[in-house]
Amino acid sequence: MRRRLTLLVAATMCLALLAFVVPLALLLRTVAQDRAVATAGADAQSLVPLVGTADPDTLRTSVEHVAAGARAPLTVFLPDGTVLGTPAPRTDAVRLAARAGVSRTVERSDGREIVVAVLGRPDGTAVVRAFVPATELTHGVTRSWLVLAGLGIALLLLGLLVADRLSRALVVPISELSAVSHRLARADLTARARPDGPPELREVAGALNHLAGRIQELLREEREQVADLSHRLRAPLTSLRLETESLPAGDAARIAARVDAMERAVTGLISEARHRRETDVYVSCEATSAVRERVAFWTVLAEDTGRAVTLDVTADGPLPVGVAADELAAAVDALLGNVFAHTPDGTAFSVGLAPAAGGGAVLTVADEGPGLSSDLVGRGASLGGSTGLGLDIARRAAQSSGGRLALGTGPSGGARVTLELGPPQAPPVPD
Repeated sequence: MRRRLTLLVAATMCLALLAFVVPLALLLRTVAQDRAVATAGADAQSLVPLVGTADPDTLRTSVEHVAAGARAPLTVFLPDGTVLGTPAPRTDAVRLAARAGVSRTVERSDGREIVVAVLGRPDGTAVVRAFVPATELTHGVTRSWLVLAGLGIALLLLGLLVADRLSRALVVPISELSAVSHRLARADLTARARPDGPPELREVAGALNHLAGRIQELLREEREQVADLSHRLRAPLTSLRLETESLPAGDAARIAARVDAMERAVTGLISEARHRRETDVYVSCEATSAVRERVAFWTVLAEDTGRAVTLDVTADGPLPVGVAADELAAAVDALLGNVFAHTPDGTAFSVGLAPAAGGGAVLTVADEGPGLSSDLVGRGASLGGSTGLGLDIARRAAQSSGGRLALGTGPSGGARVTLELGPPQAPPVPD
């Protein structure tokens, strides 16, 4: 934008300078020509009284004196053929003036010829001739044009400098606003724009800062609501724990363990909702241990429902991914929960975890059930009477790390969900 504004000003100034300089240059040339012709004509007219009245000796002396001080060649042609002053041939204009008594200025290829007929002499008509060479007609014009061109270039450079300063005053605040908006898009809600530049840009910066503050307030309110909602789940969990005491010992221990796991998840959700900072988006975890832990949890339920579980982890070492451990666990729980919710008992499923080519990991959950439509990736979409949030939870976990979720069909015709998790990202350097 800065370069375009400068080019626009340069083009406008060039047109203005051309419209001003070209006519002025032509005017300077015309003025120089008129000045040279007028000077030569005045020298010729100064001899007219002497040619008409002076005696030959006085006339000769006066003509030679005037011709010596004239800028252009000055010649007097007497009726008897005598030539005084600067030697010159009798041209057609001189003969015409002597014959017809007409004074005139004649344009020639090598200059301008001024002839003045002097009447009243007893021996006939004398002619005073002044010749202005072409070099004299343009004397000083080249220098004036160079001065004019230099002045135009200086004005153009000055205009470009002013245009660059003005465009910088516009572009720099706009660039800062763009940088702040990108930081806000990356969830850095502490970013604020510095009101600078024209009043309109200062108003935009103020509006952007107000928007960022409002987003912070809305997120704070939303997290408080999530924390309150999660806190309300503790009462039913407490009641469920008390109910397990009336069950047989084996069932009570198993159900109490699951209630404890659910209570830990709720506690973690409350802690995350209350204490996680808006700018803390550069998180990571080790995917192998998180996936193994969640698969082990669901394996117990799989044994109760007659499902065969296969876990295939091909990583030789840790697999760091750019997603929090609780979010990854929630994504795995959502995918495995869908398997239990939408396939009949006895349906086998497998979980695979492998390193991705560019860093991160690829998590695959496949079952031998009836399959899954790609329309169910949308939030709230469900054909099985559920909330429809499971796949969306997994999708958002993948996208938060720079990955994606893909649905497909497994070798046996069942559903195959692939979760691509990006590698951890380094936090930005503070400004």
